[in-house]
Amino acid sequence: MSSEKYHQWTKQLQKIADLRYTQALLEWDQETYMPEKGAEFRGQQIATLASIAHELFTSEELYLKTHELLQADYLISAEKKNVALIHQDISKEKKLPGTFVEKLSRATSTSFHAWHKAKNSNDFSIFREDLEKMVAIKREQAELIGYERHPYNALLDEYEPGTDVAFLENIFSDIKTKLKPLLDEILSKRVVKPNLLHGAFSKEKSLELSVFILQKMGYDMNAGRQDEAAHPFCTTISPLDVRTTTRYTPGLFADMLLSTIHEGGHALYEQGLLPENYGLPAGSATSLGIHESQSRFWENNIGRSKPFWTALYPTLQQIFGQEIAHLQVDDFYYGVNEITPSLIRTQADELTYHFHILIRYEIEKALMGKEIEVKDLPSVWNEQYEKYLGIKVPSDDKGLLQDVHWAHGGFGYFPTYSLGSFYAAQFFQTATKSLENLSSDIGRLEFGRLKAWLNENIHQYGRLKSADEICKDVTGESLNIDYFIAYIRGKHL
Repeated sequence: MSSEKYHQWTKQLQKIADLRYTQALLEWDQETYMPEKGAEFRGQQIATLASIAHELFTSEELYLKTHELLQADYLISAEKKNVALIHQDISKEKKLPGTFVEKLSRATSTSFHAWHKAKNSNDFSIFREDLEKMVAIKREQAELIGYERHPYNALLDEYEPGTDVAFLENIFSDIKTKLKPLLDEILSKRVVKPNLLHGAFSKEKSLELSVFILQKMGYDMNAGRQDEAAHPFCTTISPLDVRTTTRYTPGLFADMLLSTIHEGGHALYEQGLLPENYGLPAGSATSLGIHESQSRFWENNIGRSKPFWTALYPTLQQIFGQEIAHLQVDDFYYGVNEITPSLIRTQADELTYHFHILIRYEIEKALMGKEIEVKDLPSVWNEQYEKYLGIKVPSDDKGLLQDVHWAHGGFGYFPTYSLGSFYAAQFFQTATKSLENLSSDIGRLEFGRLKAWLNENIHQYGRLKSADEICKDVTGESLNIDYFIAYIRGKHL
């Protein structure tokens, strides 16, 4: 009877997961293939699914079953953890009325389409009203959930459980006091060379290369697919249906390639979750910081390494032929590792990238704390870019319209990008010690041992371990930015 109760409880959660992943499928289609005129009804469909899933998840029936299992003494350790996490999730989600969940879902669909039009038109005014509504909704969400010290904490917990403003202030203080001097030192000593990757690489061949690299990484194309989107992303429909997207921009070869590797890292994490845990906390990622650690691990520590490009070069010659006859391995290696302040976050180098995140973090925190309003964003954004990166923003599409996250209501998401890079450097240091001759594997584009190591040490646990527990178990200590600093210094100085 005891195992039957847990089994029935699991089946109930899997039905809710069916609804949520179906919603994810509609959202994936919305950003890839959906015709423009389908936007209004798609927003309605997504809102309906979100509302039904919320009602089922916060139902008194599921709450009582969860509470009963929480008191049970016959569950094994993993089952107890699943129950405790679901009890915690239900308690939090119960604070959000169904009407609010539906309102947020509708606003997300409407806001996304307004953002897309605004970006294509290079006109923030098209998006401003919808963004104002979204900011108001996220402020309301923070009040409904409740928080200590700062409303931004309520939103951070959605993406990085256990993280708060106080923790992030220390992280971003290190970016200002440790990374800024390092950046200045690198810029003062670098020898500026022309970046030869800014030429024209054909779209068809670039896409062929991107699929080749995903397969080399170990991405299972029979359990996923790659498509194009305005903003690259990865979506999970189930553990056996994990989809990636990429973006082709003429003249920006490195942007497409690195975003492909980045989203591939996300996909490997999702494909590394155990299918038998579908619908349970054990079957979902522990935090976005750890999720980003996997994408940045592959993008930076692997995809920007010299052994990787040395090994990839013959394939580049085979695919592109005369298009790259004038390019050598070092041209590619320099092209993906050039350190220079830039406008676009997704095209930034691995060091200045964190100043892009710092700017977004400070703006989000100020918006949620009502220190600034949406109408102030263009001037605040532009001032911050000149302050931290010393560059002037020429237009909205290269400024505050470049990211889709706020249109999705993703306030609290951006800090996880920096956390992920710092976790990645720390994990890579341990992987290098644990896997003898890892550099040789990379130099042959053989990633089987590395993927298995990540599956075993990080992916398989889902939410059964917190981000900090994973970091300590893998590396022996909590997150430490000094590993990232040592990695950058070792490569660039």
